[in-house]
Amino acid sequence: MSSIIAPLTPGNFFHIYNRGINSGLIFFSQDNYQFFLDCFAKYVLEFVDIFAYCLLPNHFHLLIRIRDDSFVNISRQFSNMFNSYAKAINKRENRHGSLFEKPFRRKLISNDAYLYRLIFYIHSNPKHHKIHDRFDTYIHSSYRAIISDKMTNLQRDSILDWFGGRHEFVKFHSIGLENSTVNQFMLEHDFR
Repeated sequence: MSSIIAPLTPGNFFHIYNRGINSGLIFFSQDNYQFFLDCFAKYVLEFVDIFAYCLLPNHFHLLIRIRDDSFVNISRQFSNMFNSYAKAINKRENRHGSLFEKPFRRKLISNDAYLYRLIFYIHSNPKHHKIHDRFDTYIHSSYRAIISDKMTNLQRDSILDWFGGRHEFVKFHSIGLENSTVNQFMLEHDFR
């Protein structure tokens, strides 16, 4: 089954990602990033758990698990989110037409090893795409929220448990930069 049209089924982890139409911008100003997260909270968060994200000028990545008790059409919720975001951005930027490529992409996460690599992949995107020198200081990803003690919608405790604690989470990300398996994973899943 294609990763683009895989059904979003309860109880499963998914990598949700998309980019701007013709690889164009989807975030035009700093406040757009928070507005995107606000749209996510409004339309989707009630039905999913969020584990990682990264928002880049022309694309985004989300790692979610659809809650077992979610009986709504999650694809529809994401569509509502993207439509609401695009409509507001189009109005603000005096533009028209599609903002995102369609359909949004999703990939079922099939095992824990893939899940761990995906978390690193998502967080390291700013450095990989040469948008920011250091992934650990990039403000539009979940990395800093995971290692902080501040309130968050992320499933921080679960993530840190998977990695064996905060120190091991940070260590995994540091080692990951040198790991050829992770680098190969990034090359296979790269898009701009």
